[in-house]
Amino acid sequence: MAVEQVKTERRGAASKKAAKPAKVNTYVWEGTDKKGKKTSGEVNGSNPADIKAQLRKQGITPTKVTKKAKSLFGGGSKPIEPKDIAMFSRQIATMMKAGVPLVQSFEIIGNGNEKESVQKLLLGIKNDIESGNTMADSLRKYPKYFDDLFCDLVDAGEQAGALEDMLDRIATYKEKTEALKSKIKKALSYPISVVVVAVVVTSILLVKVVPQFKEIFEGFGADLPAFTLFVIGISEFMQANWYIFLFAVIGAVMVYKKILSASQEARDRQDKALLKFPVIGEILHKAAVARFSRTLATTFAAGVPLVEALNSAAGASGNALYRDAILKIRNDVTTGMQMNLSMQSTGVFPNMVVQMIGIGEESGAIDAMLSKVADIYEQEVDDAVDGLSALIEPLIMSVLGVVVGGLIVAMYLPIFQMGQAV
Repeated sequence: MAVEQVKTERRGAASKKAAKPAKVNTYVWEGTDKKGKKTSGEVNGSNPADIKAQLRKQGITPTKVTKKAKSLFGGGSKPIEPKDIAMFSRQIATMMKAGVPLVQSFEIIGNGNEKESVQKLLLGIKNDIESGNTMADSLRKYPKYFDDLFCDLVDAGEQAGALEDMLDRIATYKEKTEALKSKIKKALSYPISVVVVAVVVTSILLVKVVPQFKEIFEGFGADLPAFTLFVIGISEFMQANWYIFLFAVIGAVMVYKKILSASQEARDRQDKALLKFPVIGEILHKAAVARFSRTLATTFAAGVPLVEALNSAAGASGNALYRDAILKIRNDVTTGMQMNLSMQSTGVFPNMVVQMIGIGEESGAIDAMLSKVADIYEQEVDDAVDGLSALIEPLIMSVLGVVVGGLIVAMYLPIFQMGQAV
């Protein structure tokens, strides 16, 4: 009995090991095709035997299969970005719509991707699905790339037998979400880049150019204008303390990032403060409404209950103020209150959005109305970002003109005065 029990335990352990998806690596191979011509290439797989089997299916007789050596400079693989997941979502949706089986779709997309990291991810999911897991369960093993909303929607599609349609909705959702994020980054990074350029140009002029003029002025033997003395004083301070200034800026940025990563309260305060900025705050308000509407429309149309859909929308809103407001709406809806009335009570959402959702609730087409709201606000964000770009371009010229022009005037003012005296 004891021997049989040990054997049973070993078989159980072996089956658990077999259920674990095999690690995917890149292999370099050499072989001959059907015509006897030598050929070579790279392919992803779990082991050399797997690679040889893949090559034989393609009519290639492998002669040499070796694991690709890692690069000395960090493995040679770029990290997986959200836009890669958005592109994968569209590709898998297109493949499934075309009637390509799920496992084969993962294999085609994985082997065809240029990024090694994406290849390993997709082929790892493929191996997991082949071992008998559902697509949703396989995706949940990679929470860094597939959030709960993504996995829940896939799970809903699999249970309803409409995975192709659900993948198409997910692809549309991811594409629009990433496009909106890109616009927000553009709106926030543009002013920051202006400030950085202005500071760098001014620092170079103060540290490198002004000292040259100072040497010339020392031979004049006359009193310098107050403006020139002021600029020279700043230049001398920068020359003596530039490293302190540089380290202070770098240190402040690092401390600020550490505080944000460690404290949810600090991140919430930053979110609420950004909403109060002129122009940028308006863009962030519209973006939060667009994300809320798009997420809620996608989840509600997928058959997710409204309370759960509001939970997902709260996390996807991207701003603490809207997150708290949506969670309040969720609590109100749980008690039986209409969503549009709860939205109005928060004082956060625009009247037009509240009224459109109210119409959607009365007509029973709330998902379609939410999609229209998302389209409207995504377009408004696009227009606002373009307007911000048009506004900042002349502002850049004005700021740099005042700074650089002021330094030039300060340096040439003594020369002008000397010319008038002569």
